[in-house]
Amino acid sequence: MATEQITVQTTVNASLHETWHYYTESEHVINWNFASEDWHCPAAVNDLRVGGDFRITMAAKDGSMSFDLEGTYDEVSPETHIAYTLSNGRKVSVDFSEGEGEGTGVVIDFDPEPGEDRDVQKQGWQSILDNFRQYAEAQSKGS
Repeated sequence: MATEQITVQTTVNASLHETWHYYTESEHVINWNFASEDWHCPAAVNDLRVGGDFRITMAAKDGSMSFDLEGTYDEVSPETHIAYTLSNGRKVSVDFSEGEGEGTGVVIDFDPEPGEDRDVQKQGWQSILDNFRQYAEAQSKGS
């Protein structure tokens, strides 16, 4: 029996176009893709197309550890939907939707890491998504 996916979500106070751009472009990903202030994202490579690969490096700022999040895109519908398979076989989908009034909804559904606490995983992914929201909103206000 498959394990139920975990869902995290946010609403970004920015246009759908801007939100998609900040989420998918490597030069922006490096500014938000980490779960806490003592980590950073020193590198991101993103070939956003079906069959394209991505690699995002997350590292502790003190140099004590780092890891790469890698995968291949299965579905890409611009400004709407992304689905990918991580290098360990877990599936992830990201959906973007225009909200009523201002704002863009972002919902991520992901297969949990086997043997790891679901709540900890959800908290980590939500923290990254919250960083994304803060970054995208700051960029949107500056443009």
